[in-house]
Amino acid sequence: MADKPAIVLVHGGFVDGSGWRPVYDLLTRDGYPVAVVQNPTLSLQGDTAAARMIIDAQDSPVVLVGHSYGGAVITEAGTSANVAALVYISAFVPDAGESVNTLLAGFPTDVPGPPILPPKGGSLFLDRERFHAAFAGDLPADLAVFMADSQVPWGVDALGGEVTEAAWRTKPSWYMLTTEDKMIPPPAQRTMAGRAGSTTIEAAGSHSVYVSQPAAVADLIKQAASAVAVAR
Repeated sequence: MADKPAIVLVHGGFVDGSGWRPVYDLLTRDGYPVAVVQNPTLSLQGDTAAARMIIDAQDSPVVLVGHSYGGAVITEAGTSANVAALVYISAFVPDAGESVNTLLAGFPTDVPGPPILPPKGGSLFLDRERFHAAFAGDLPADLAVFMADSQVPWGVDALGGEVTEAAWRTKPSWYMLTTEDKMIPPPAQRTMAGRAGSTTIEAAGSHSVYVSQPAAVADLIKQAASAVAVAR
C-alpha cells in the first residue's frame, strides 16, 4: 500500500481531464499517486461509474477531487468505502435528491448566468464568444480560445441526474471558492460549501482556477490528504 493517499481527479462539464495536468504534475512530484477520471459527461450515472472504476483501482485511501460538475460526480461516487475525503474546486455540491439543475435554479438572479447554449441532440455547449470571460477569465486568450474550440458535449441527462446519497454527509470535505467565478456565482458556492460543512478557502480566480492556479489547488488537496493520513 502506498504511504500517501491516492488522489483521484474528476473534471467538470465542457472540458476533459487534460486540464488537470498542472495539478497532476505538482502532486506526483510530491510523491502522491494520482489518477484522472475521463467522464463521458452523458449522464451522472455513467460518470459515477467511471469515477468508481478509477477509485476501486487505487491501492490506498482516496482523496476524491471534483471541479464544477465534477462536484456532483464526487458527491455520488464518494460514498465508495475507499474514499476518505472530498475536495470541491469551484464545484456543485448537491444533496440527496438534488441535481445540477436543482442547484442552477437556486442561483442568484441578479448576476449573469453561465452562457449555455440551447441543447442540440441532447448535449450542451458554452457560447464560444463568451467562453473566455465566463469560464476562463484569468487564462491567456489563446488558451481560452483552444478550450472553447475543444469543448466536450455535456449531456442534458448529466445535469438532470439526481444524487442518491451525498458523500459529504459522512466524509470530510474541503472547498475552494473562486471569487471571480462567472459560471457558479460565489454566493452559491459559499452556500453549498457551508451546507456541506466543508473546510473552505477563497481564491481570487476564475472558474478555471485549477488551470490558472494549480499550486493553490494542489495545496488544498494536500491539506485534505494530510488530514486523512493523520486520521489513519
